[in-house]
Amino acid sequence: MSRGSLWNTFVTGALVLLPVYLTLLLLLKAMGAVAGLVRPLASLLPEWVPAERLISLLAVLGVCVLVGGATRTRAGRALGERLDKAFFERLPGYALFRSLTQQVAGKTDGGHVWQPALVELEDALVPAFVIEEFDDGRYTIFVPSVPTPLAGTVYVLSRERVHLVEVPFKQAVKAMSQWGSGAKDLVAAMERESGAARGADAR
Repeated sequence: MSRGSLWNTFVTGALVLLPVYLTLLLLLKAMGAVAGLVRPLASLLPEWVPAERLISLLAVLGVCVLVGGATRTRAGRALGERLDKAFFERLPGYALFRSLTQQVAGKTDGGHVWQPALVELEDALVPAFVIEEFDDGRYTIFVPSVPTPLAGTVYVLSRERVHLVEVPFKQAVKAMSQWGSGAKDLVAAMERESGAARGADAR
């Protein structure tokens, strides 16, 4: 394995593990912060029960549920938008991560949706996303690295080399995150759309 290939493999693995690590780290920090508050309640339970850790975990998870429920309200959404603009959007990569997670969850909030596509690169069809369209018909294309959609390469390609695929965003991401398993469904969707377009032209 070449040095460049080894580095790319390392970066891909790091991008997969980093969100998991940060989530666990924040969870442990939050549990430590509330441990003192739940200690009197934990002392009421038998010593063989890891009550302090268990109650701390339940408390943190409960707060997460409450915050998640609050963000579904109008006031919660307004507060979330203010926090995004004032702080979170300044964090590198946050806007991309938020956009991806919202689209995987099927929540676009009227924003730009990354259109799944198959693009022609050399002699291959490559799963990708259309980021924007030029006035002259060209596309800005993002080709994610496998198995994470958070890193990849950007291309500017002519319309003839870009085949839009009408499949859910989540389905396209799933195929990429599973090392291409499910890509045949993307190809089948592209071929159906191409056949329909040829039939329409013939009429």
